[in-house]
Amino acid sequence: MARMDLRNIAKRYGPVEVMRNIDLAIEDGEFIVLVGPSGCGKSTLLRMIAGLEPISEGEFLIDGQRMNEVAPRDRDIAMVFQSYALYPHMDVARNMGFSMEIRGADAGEKQSKVAEAARTLGLTALTKRLPKALSGGQRQRVAMGRAIVRDPKAFLFDEPLSNLDAALRVEMRLEIARLHQRLKATMVYVTHDQVEALTLADRIVVLDSGNIQQVGTPLELYERPANRFVAQFIGSPTMNVLDVTPAEGGITLRNGTTIGFSPAVPAAIPAVAQLGIRPEHLDIADPDGASMVGVADVVEHLGSDTNIYVQVEGIGPLMLRQHGHLPLRPNERIGLTIPADRMHLFDAEGIALR
Repeated sequence: MARMDLRNIAKRYGPVEVMRNIDLAIEDGEFIVLVGPSGCGKSTLLRMIAGLEPISEGEFLIDGQRMNEVAPRDRDIAMVFQSYALYPHMDVARNMGFSMEIRGADAGEKQSKVAEAARTLGLTALTKRLPKALSGGQRQRVAMGRAIVRDPKAFLFDEPLSNLDAALRVEMRLEIARLHQRLKATMVYVTHDQVEALTLADRIVVLDSGNIQQVGTPLELYERPANRFVAQFIGSPTMNVLDVTPAEGGITLRNGTTIGFSPAVPAAIPAVAQLGIRPEHLDIADPDGASMVGVADVVEHLGSDTNIYVQVEGIGPLMLRQHGHLPLRPNERIGLTIPADRMHLFDAEGIALR
């Protein structure tokens, strides 16, 4: 397996700089997920690691060796793309072992590695089928098997599940997690789906506009986002953000209600411009005497959870999530309170204050 180091990486297309100041250390055997909105640079960064895109500035190292000028085939990295890219005239076994075939590997060794990869991915009974006789999930497994057979130092995944339906995405997500546990391999995975990021990653790299916004474990990003962008990107449904003004020992909402800090954090008060609260952390209260009162606009009964979109007097729309079934109808009045220990505070630039 391999350790990877990206040091002050930049990417330019002519005069246009699309990525800058990318510093990231990926430990041997670590599962790193690159996540962010479309156009943030996550696939570009993955392609630079693979050698499919030249690095404009900085250094990329594998196990301490500079890779900037090394050809993709010589980096000993396997890549699984969004499209399966299987040879339609070859059966599963030959698709998986074709890289060994073109390298002139021993036939017995190739057969052994293909059989082992097929067992790992549950493809043993399908090795004689052509790709057209496989489901989408089975084709993606074959693409993964093709990467495993190479026995590379690291695996790169570029949104491998985006072509699958919801049920298959869950199934393949579990397969990838199990694969990492079995192989103990270094993996770098690109996705725009935060559920994939939160469930698969040892650490998540959040990107926006070609910059790293934060690197951390899924729990660190959820509980201690570095800025408003990360706070609203990680977590589903997205975090509510309210404009506030500083007050003595707390903050004041736009409806005039003051919420005190417990414990007080006076150092943050002068800079506070916004308050963030996740939908699952809002508490329901009696409308009479609650700090915020609103009207349920839309109620989504999801079975395990209930999502309520509330129009709050003097504040605007908020989204509330409650576990289980909540017997609430549209247009009912509802009171809300914000627990002080669940608040996220941001300054005017969106930088987290606590």
